[in-house]
Amino acid sequence: MHYDVTADIRAPAETIWEIITDAGRYPDWDSGVERIEGDIAPGEKIKVFSEMNPGRGFPIKVTEFEPAQRMTWTGGMPLGLFKGIRTFRLTPGPDSTTRFEMRESFSGPLLPLMRRSMPDFGPSFEQYGAGLKALAESRTGPG
Repeated sequence: MHYDVTADIRAPAETIWEIITDAGRYPDWDSGVERIEGDIAPGEKIKVFSEMNPGRGFPIKVTEFEPAQRMTWTGGMPLGLFKGIRTFRLTPGPDSTTRFEMRESFSGPLLPLMRRSMPDFGPSFEQYGAGLKALAESRTGPG
């Protein structure tokens, strides 16, 4: 089971990277996030508080971190009973654009049970992509 969002953004990968690794500013542009505690950096543990489940923090570890290229967040239950992996990918494109891709995959033996109580992440992912695109392009100026 997975969710995806893709956006072609008129901004350099470095600008987008700066935005998606600034934990404190997420609520300014991602309407689905209440707050993120911790530093989004290699090997760090963060806690994401989502509008989908107000007041509950989801512990996540930053397991991959290639500046301005790729980042992976991993969370879930012990022993791999339920696991979520969110991957962010930035690919430079033509005309000073960057393709932003985000995918979250869920797996584990408890997935069938967990799936019943999970919300549809599709709208949240679309909001994320739109908010990121708007902020990155506003920082870059007219293209």
